[in-house]
Amino acid sequence: MIKASIDLQDLRRRIYVKAKAEPSWRFWGLYVHVCKTETLREAYEMAKKNDGAPGVDGVTFEAIEAQGADALLEQIRDELIGRTYKPLPARRQAIPKDGGKVRVLSIPAIRDRVAQGALKLILEPIFEADFQPGSFGYRPKRTAHDAVQRVAEAIVQQKTRVLDFDLRSYFDNVRHDRLLEKVAQRVDDADIMHLLKGMLKASGNKGVPQGGVISPLLSNLYLNEVDRMLERAKEVTRNGKYTYIEYARFADDLVILIDAYKRHDWLIGAVEKRLREEFDKLQVEINDEKSRIADLGRGESFGFLGFDFRYTRSFLRGVWRPYYTPKLKKRTALVRALKEVFRRHRSQPIERVINLINPVLRGWVNYFAVGHSSECFSFIKDWVEKKVRRHLAHAQKRQGFGWKRWNRRWLYDTLRLFNGYRVRRDMLKVAPAG
Repeated sequence: MIKASIDLQDLRRRIYVKAKAEPSWRFWGLYVHVCKTETLREAYEMAKKNDGAPGVDGVTFEAIEAQGADALLEQIRDELIGRTYKPLPARRQAIPKDGGKVRVLSIPAIRDRVAQGALKLILEPIFEADFQPGSFGYRPKRTAHDAVQRVAEAIVQQKTRVLDFDLRSYFDNVRHDRLLEKVAQRVDDADIMHLLKGMLKASGNKGVPQGGVISPLLSNLYLNEVDRMLERAKEVTRNGKYTYIEYARFADDLVILIDAYKRHDWLIGAVEKRLREEFDKLQVEINDEKSRIADLGRGESFGFLGFDFRYTRSFLRGVWRPYYTPKLKKRTALVRALKEVFRRHRSQPIERVINLINPVLRGWVNYFAVGHSSECFSFIKDWVEKKVRRHLAHAQKRQGFGWKRWNRRWLYDTLRLFNGYRVRRDMLKVAPAG
């Protein structure tokens, strides 16, 4: 989990062990641990590491550090102990998404990020003990790559019928009363419940704010019963070590994979029916326009966490395997972002441009450096090289790309252009030909 001080680590570990050993235990006496300076300091360090823009009060980390963070922590602690703490409204900021849409982030003030972080540090080990194996989003020691790997392994086992669900505005529509009921099933502490309710209401009458420190934990808790249902479905259909159903969920992105054999056709309708029942209980709306059933065995594909998944036969060995690559719109978005950097800094030295594009390239490539991204990486690498040469030619008022003048080795050794386009090979077993 989060690296905290020894005492706080030990407390979190003991809470987790107790929660895991006794699934019906309701924890009390938690509020005092949220109020501890040690917990608040750890929460502040977490918030500072993530940096981020200021909230509605305009207070920055620089301003806090100038006066000393201890003063802020003491103020928050006194307000929490005195039961006078009231979170500020979150500052709303629209972030562009693919397709011209926007995602609205709710940015809490730094003081509220610290309070949320302290509450998360104490509650997280309780609910981590309850979360299911197929849930990956925003959880300690779990990554999007783990979720992608789980899906790929299911395809190897010929679970090639895919229920791909899209939830409509999930984070904005979480019911506070239902969420607080779920928390109360494990927490018997009126002060904790009052604090959490105040944090939720600061951003509106429903929804968990995207941008809130504690929001990922709460959004996972809200869908935990859906995960439990899918785990039960796996067990009901188990045949020895083999199951005919698999699933992976990363926040509100959910896929269910079902065995390809025709005798298991009934599972498609049965699983879909049960899922809709669970979502109805939560008043979570499925976007039917974007949800679909894909049959990989018929050459269809589906998207998950930015990857496009297919089921193909390898040319050399003739074996069936999952084949997953970056989605075209993700590549297009990267090219568009890089093109904008080159455009805005057309008159700047190339070293300045490279300092700006290298972190973008590194982050994008590191995320997609699994599966079968080599062809996509080659395209990006060639495109970036041409843009760098064109920038140099424009600066020196030369024609052409200067292939010899600015050769590939010079671009990477002298200019230090990002060159980490290496795909990490996974060790998936593949299905035999036939």
